Order: sequence, then structure tokens, then C-alpha cells
Amino acid sequence: MSKFGVAVVAVALVTALSSAAEARRHLGLGPLGAFTSLFPGGLLARHHVHHRHVRVHQIGKPPVENAPVASQNVPAATNERSGEERLDIGRLFTAPEARRQVATNAALALWHGDRDATVGWWSHGHGGYGWVGPLFWPFADNDVYGYVVFGDGMGFWDYGYPDIYAGLFGPYSSDELTTYIAPDSPRRRERKVPPLQQFCGDVAQEIAGLAIDQINRAVQPTEGQRAALDRFAVASKSVARIIQASCPKQVASTAPARLASMQQRIAAILQGVISLEPPLQDLYDLLNDDQKRRLNALANEQFEVASANGTIRASATVCDASPPFALQWPTDEIDAKLHPNDAQREALWRLQRASAEAVEILSYECQPRDAMTPSDRLAAVDRRLDALQKAINLVSLTMDEFHATLDDKQKSQFELIGSQRAS
Repeated sequence: MSKFGVAVVAVALVTALSSAAEARRHLGLGPLGAFTSLFPGGLLARHHVHHRHVRVHQIGKPPVENAPVASQNVPAATNERSGEERLDIGRLFTAPEARRQVATNAALALWHGDRDATVGWWSHGHGGYGWVGPLFWPFADNDVYGYVVFGDGMGFWDYGYPDIYAGLFGPYSSDELTTYIAPDSPRRRERKVPPLQQFCGDVAQEIAGLAIDQINRAVQPTEGQRAALDRFAVASKSVARIIQASCPKQVASTAPARLASMQQRIAAILQGVISLEPPLQDLYDLLNDDQKRRLNALANEQFEVASANGTIRASATVCDASPPFALQWPTDEIDAKLHPNDAQREALWRLQRASAEAVEILSYECQPRDAMTPSDRLAAVDRRLDALQKAINLVSLTMDEFHATLDDKQKSQFELIGSQRAS
């Protein structure tokens, strides 16, 4: 697809996200139904696409509390949308190129016409962005289900140290961040900045339903197995609400606040993943060999395609020991802007050391090549999120200590480093 074509798709997708509520109000459609109404014809069809528990380690800041719990009234296994239309919509959402286009357009929405809106130093290696305004990890539900159910690790395994670095040196100014949070404004309408909730999980429950539908079609469960699938469906709906609840409701305009937001987001995703492990394993254990083969085949085809085109090898680069050149520590800029004293230099050295340790922590939990079942992949997600949580907690603790040594002017100058690089 040409660059122009990609841009058109990205704008259309974000417009659809922004218009979902309006379409739902007038047409009686769910969020995914609104997408369908905005994509007549073949666009959707072209986008094909050891059980364990981990203790949640928190340093400094607590995990998400009072998270929503599963409702007994949640529809199980299937919901109102079915058939090829739902599958095509599911492929759109689980296709990594579609997610990258949407995230890129949203991450750079304020800069169209002002700057080069095709690149950003905080972008992921395969395209897309880990930060969209004040939101860390857009489409988290898609990335988890895309890897666990469909074996598509492109989105999930792109998250790592570069996102922590972008948390330290935020690319957005306070004014730009406020535009993402504001309910409505002329600037937001002009720039087509999408509602942040759409990226936090407004459609997450329907995405979970799509994954359940795919599993249901693949295994064709018996009556006894259907009860286990229903339990997994209920857990999936609950996870969608837990992750959605971690959506930021106010601007995090300093590095400590951004890292705290990352901690909350990771804690919510990890909480959800841990809760999914028992019902998924229970379901898998009840399947016969042929059903397991059909379930695993949902990912095997994509795994073979990824092996052939090098996607798997490329995804493993998130575990490289050395960050890209664009993410090298900006020592000269810090010296020039902050003029740190000896005590501040010592605190800064500890922060740099913690960042290097974060890279090492993340280098040990890479995408496994032998995770051939959904349960194995969910366990790998669990381990990776646990490593991310430890890495973020470590950097956050030392960032808080360094930040406390700075005066107000130095704090303001520190925040300019990342946003000026994005200019």
C-alpha cells in the first residue's frame, strides 16, 4: 500500500473511532457496528489477519485498587454480533498494521501540517507508538489477545525499554497533552484528536467477544466444555473492564507522573492476565487432541507466515541489550539545561544506572519461539509484564529521588528535553 493509502486508512480508522458513539446513538450500533457502517465494501476483508501465578511486585507505588469485578450478567461465549462480519472486524483489530496506523495517526494528530507527521523518536521499531498523548499502551487488549489467541506477537512484544525512556523524556508538551484529555475543543476537532477512551478499551469487551467467537468456532465445544468456555468469556469481559479503568483521566506532565501512569497501566494489564490463566488452562485441559490441534491452528498459520517473512526474528529485537541510538541518554542536554550540582549528579547517575538495569531485566524475558499453545503464550505474557513492571518500578523509584533534588526551574527544563526533540 502506498504512503498515501496508509495515511487514508489511518485517518479513516481514527475518524471511525471518534464517530463510534455518534453512530451508536443514531443507528443503534455497538462500537464495532459503527466501524462496519463506516467501511462499506471490501476494506475490512483486506485486513486478514504450564499454568502459573506470578506475584505482583510493586516498588514505591501501589497497584490499581478497587478494580471492577466480573458481572454475573455478562453474556457468555457469544454475543449479539456473529458471522463473517464479526470475523472481518476482528481481523481488522488484530492486524498489527491496522493498529500501527491508528496509533501513529493518533500519536501525531496535533502535528499534522506543523511537523513531519510520519515519524517520531518515541515510535516503535515496527511502527506505531507506545504513547498516544498521555496514554501508555493503546489497544492493550488487542495486543494481549492478538498474541495469546492468534499468535501475533508484533504488537505485544514491541513494548519495552523505549517506552520507559519515553516516560522519562515525554515527547508532548503540557498543552498538547491537555488537548487529548479535554472532552471537546476547537483544536481537538480541527486536528481530529480521537477520544482517549477509544484507545483505552471502549471496544475492548467486543474485542474479547471476538476472541471467544474464534475459539468457539475452532473447537466446537461439547456441552461440558461450553461451561468452561463461558467461564473464560466472563473472565475476559472482566479483564476488559479492568484495563479500561486504567485509562488516564488527567494529564501526567512530569516524568515521575508519567512513570506512575505506566505503573498503573501495567498493573492493570497484569492483573487481568493473571486472572485469565486459570479459566484458559481449565478450558484447554478439557479439549481432546483434535480440538487442541484446531485451537492451536489459529496461531500456527500466522506463526508460519511470521517465520517466513522474518517477523519473529524482528520482534526479538526488543530484547537487544543496547537501546537504539535515538534512545541514548541525553547527558549533554541535561548538563546544558539543568547545570546540576554534585548531589544532583549523584542522583542522576543512580537514575542512569537504574535505566541500564531496566534494559537488562527486560532482556531476559523475550518472545519465546516454543510457545505453541494459548496457555503457553499467556504465561509468556505474564512473565513479560512482570519484567516490565519490575523495570518501570526501578526507574520510577530513582526518578522520584532525582526529581526531588531539582528546583522548579530545573524541573521545567528537564521536561523540555523530550518535547523539543519532537519539534
